[in-house]
Amino acid sequence: MAKSLNLSFKNTQIKLLSNLNRFMRFKLNPGKLKHNNLFLIIVCSALLFSSCLSRKKTDYFQFNDNQTAIQDTVLMKSIFEPKIQTNDILKIEVASINPEAAKFFNPSDELTTNEDTDLSSYMVDLNGDIEIPLVGKMKVAGLTTRQIRDTLRLKLEKYLQSPTVRVNFNSYIVTVLGEVKLPGQYVAKTEKFTITDALGYAGDLTIYGDRQKVMVIRENDNKKEFNYIDLTQRDIFKSDLFYLHPGDVIYVPAGKGRIASADAFYRIAPLVLSTLTLIALIFYQNTN
Repeated sequence: MAKSLNLSFKNTQIKLLSNLNRFMRFKLNPGKLKHNNLFLIIVCSALLFSSCLSRKKTDYFQFNDNQTAIQDTVLMKSIFEPKIQTNDILKIEVASINPEAAKFFNPSDELTTNEDTDLSSYMVDLNGDIEIPLVGKMKVAGLTTRQIRDTLRLKLEKYLQSPTVRVNFNSYIVTVLGEVKLPGQYVAKTEKFTITDALGYAGDLTIYGDRQKVMVIRENDNKKEFNYIDLTQRDIFKSDLFYLHPGDVIYVPAGKGRIASADAFYRIAPLVLSTLTLIALIFYQNTN
């Protein structure tokens, strides 16, 4: 594509120079000059707005070569349950038959006038622990919210009658960058948060986004893992990257279409401007 684009630029430059030579040799009348200006505009527009994109590179969830049109089902992995890591923030709410007794474990209920204070949120420390009134320190790193809920309910039975516990993430944030309409950070409202959910929040990829090399950056054991996923294939629903983890970063790189169009603009713009300036000077001389 790059070779053909460069060849097209050279051919265009030759045509433009040829037209300029005719301008310099002969005195053009306004009618011919108007036609040449129109020719230049058409050529420049064709170069700037031409694209090498195809449906093969832009359509989502395509069939693989070994699939047929009747295969409309993809076997997905089991539902992902995110595990707690250090520095995660958990929202824990406790209830029981005796609401007054449960308030001891929900101190934020007494402080509704201060919106910035939320004492029912617990940050997981570097040892993977949280500290709850009466219960004390509790190891939560590596557990799911479901496991924490069940464990904490058993511990609270010493103090409450028929306790119920709700545990939610307060820090399930995913970052979306690159060729999307609305890059930024997005808070997951559910633990079943997928890459399609995140890209939907971000307004989808732009037409220039490379759908075949979407990067997912994930932290694992204090290491950054750089993984790639192809959105044009249906196999993404079976990928370990489909369900996002808290703290994941999605980066959509620019495809060749974006790079080629930007390169075309910066190459041809100076030539077009100088040509139009020269045409204006010649037209001015011919009219005087």
